[in-house]
Amino acid sequence: MIKKITSILGVLAAVASLSLADSAPEASAQDTKKMVQNNFVETAQKGIKLSGYVDAGYSYNFTGASAGTSDVTGRFGSDTAAKGDFNLYAVKLALEKALTSENKAQAGFRTDVMIGEDANYFINRSVTNSINNANQNSNALFLEQAYVSIRAPVGNGWDFKVGKFVSILGYEVMERPANMNTTFGLLFQQMPLYYTGVLSSYKFDDYLDGKLGVVNGSNTDNNTTTSGNSDGCAVLAALNVTAPGGNANWSNNFQYSSNSENNTSQSINANTTPVTVLSGTSNTQGSAYTFIYNSWGNWAPKFADDKLLLAFNTLLLTTGGSGTSTITDPTLGSVTVNSNYTSYGAGAYAKYQFNDWFSLCSRGEFLGLAAQGVTNNLWEYTLTAGFNVIDNLLIRAEYRLDWGNNSVNNIQTQGSTTRAAANLNSSSGPAHYAGAEVVYSF
Repeated sequence: MIKKITSILGVLAAVASLSLADSAPEASAQDTKKMVQNNFVETAQKGIKLSGYVDAGYSYNFTGASAGTSDVTGRFGSDTAAKGDFNLYAVKLALEKALTSENKAQAGFRTDVMIGEDANYFINRSVTNSINNANQNSNALFLEQAYVSIRAPVGNGWDFKVGKFVSILGYEVMERPANMNTTFGLLFQQMPLYYTGVLSSYKFDDYLDGKLGVVNGSNTDNNTTTSGNSDGCAVLAALNVTAPGGNANWSNNFQYSSNSENNTSQSINANTTPVTVLSGTSNTQGSAYTFIYNSWGNWAPKFADDKLLLAFNTLLLTTGGSGTSTITDPTLGSVTVNSNYTSYGAGAYAKYQFNDWFSLCSRGEFLGLAAQGVTNNLWEYTLTAGFNVIDNLLIRAEYRLDWGNNSVNNIQTQGSTTRAAANLNSSSGPAHYAGAEVVYSF
């Protein structure tokens, strides 16, 4: 099927963008297109490009015991496996016919498929997926995106995505190699992953562009609803400002859902972080709403000659109304509670590119969660060293520290795989992590 492979020289720039080796804002983790801009295989049909990567590594959490297992609140899926673990994070394949720069009526498409342990957690993001090493599944298949893209020749060109597409919120994305750090941050755990619906985008000029969309809701193939009797939806909006020099940008992103978020695969609130007091198992009755505001930005100071990149990420998420949910608490068992809760947090990033092959990245985050009169405050700090020593190959080493209220859950399963039946002993940490990652992009 493949007719030819583009020049290897054209691939070199994409390796740098895949690992955020370039410190300019256009290499932001938010822009996943950088993974296919210059690094691809062209199929027999002209203009259709295939790209992707293989991402594997080793992680060691200094938590857990042979009698049970431990999970670290706020860490994502395979990042919280007890003790040492070899990981196949993902095999990513993207097939795309992108729209050209011409302002004329045209159409294209994009499909992204992910296979591996991360795919398993993207499909089934819930509290029960992070308490047992046996939940790791590198055979999982996740359809990340599948949409038709359309351009209407209106003004500067009005673009539309119709189908399934990734979230517009958050500085970090689902592709680990496109983020500054190997592990996912605390705020990433709160962000929606994907939507099914329609998203339009318009670039007013070189400095201002916006998005507006209507979707089912977060992480769902069904409409946003609490009890299944209503016809809810979510509205998306974004406004991005780019500095005149092109070395900084500021993105403001909004989501309003007319009912409680209903994750198709889990039947729980889609934005619930795996924290015991917030771990809904089923939505029941009543009406509710979900509001999310995310602001992120980055800046590459000109005095640093494009070697320094600074960024921030913030979040406010709240649900309200009369909706109720059934939650499973390790002490109280199954109880029905009001589904209202609030998440808020902020993160700061810094990256310095010492030379063509070595970079150092740091991330610090705070996340607060409040529900049913219970508040959890979580913190984390991560330091990541990146090495681009061979063409198309990225190697990263990372250290991470987590602490905060009930940040480490020491679980003695005693033959049971559920939290409700487990003997849960929580602590405030600290929890240490060390890991390494190897990525080959094509």
